[in-house]
Amino acid sequence: METTHRVAIGDARELDGIDDDSVELVVTSPPYPMIELWDDVFGDLDPAVGPALDDGDGQRAFDLMHGVLDDVWAEVERVLVDGGIACVNVGDATRTVDGSFRVYQNHSRIVEAFAALGFDPLPEILWRKPGNAATKFMGSGMVPPNAYVTLEHEYVLVFRNGGGTRAFEPNADRRYDAAYFWEERNRWFSDVWTDVGGRVQALDHDDLRDRAAAYPFEIPYRLVCMYSVYGDTVLDPFWGTGTTSLAALVAARNSIGVDRDPEFAEVFGERVETAPGLSRRVVESRLDDHRAFVERKREAGETVGYAADNYDFPVVTRQEVPIQLYAIEDVAATDDGYRATHTPVGPE
Repeated sequence: METTHRVAIGDARELDGIDDDSVELVVTSPPYPMIELWDDVFGDLDPAVGPALDDGDGQRAFDLMHGVLDDVWAEVERVLVDGGIACVNVGDATRTVDGSFRVYQNHSRIVEAFAALGFDPLPEILWRKPGNAATKFMGSGMVPPNAYVTLEHEYVLVFRNGGGTRAFEPNADRRYDAAYFWEERNRWFSDVWTDVGGRVQALDHDDLRDRAAAYPFEIPYRLVCMYSVYGDTVLDPFWGTGTTSLAALVAARNSIGVDRDPEFAEVFGERVETAPGLSRRVVESRLDDHRAFVERKREAGETVGYAADNYDFPVVTRQEVPIQLYAIEDVAATDDGYRATHTPVGPE
């Protein structure tokens, strides 16, 4: 199997190089409005943002920042196939503007924006990231009533485009081969993920560190496995260091990453070199975890009823029988990104 991974330098508000209805899944984490780190980015994209902050008008700044994101979501709707899924990782913001402290609910505003474009909001996921101990308690700390809870979770907002589920050809092998294990389904499709955590972005490029959002590889990898099949294309319009593309690469899906900053392409090139080893570790971990699951079932006297076609273990449901995982054999640079060769991973 071959996959392609395109890197496009440009403004995500105009995805001119991406055709209508050509992407099956969007997984992205945009700059978070009203997080001070991103003020300059939003100010560059809409010059009215800076004056609104200077005037102490937090609500207007919030609305202007989301206006920038709204233009991207409109492009997402254009390029996403009917029934395609968009997953947006975002956190809310707390901030004091003009002497008043409040929470700015980014997740709610993004849900409104997607609904206005005709997307169906689906159940969302919460995942917990470690809090910063130095600011664990805000406000008056140990004395009531003016302390504030610390935001230690982020949202993965999930939307379906076009009002209906995707259609596939009858008995589509690429869909059934991309099945996940029963126990993975139970863990991944929970609405609260407590087994993934935030991660400090480790970059050798000091000048890029402050411009890179950080979310752990496990999040986009799960989402790619949950909401796409082999042969699909995954888009990230806020690409950064390319974690979504790396996840798509490891999961044997195609990808497109779009970012305004060409320096991130160099960082991703360094990450691509690690992809073959990473893919092998991820696949081996999934297979080992399933074998351990089967062994626990046997020790409990329970039967796991179906033989997998491609592996030496049983599976719980008939839908899991065709599962085929792939590891990266080779990745080569192309004119606009990378091409990867994937080989099936068989039984031990």
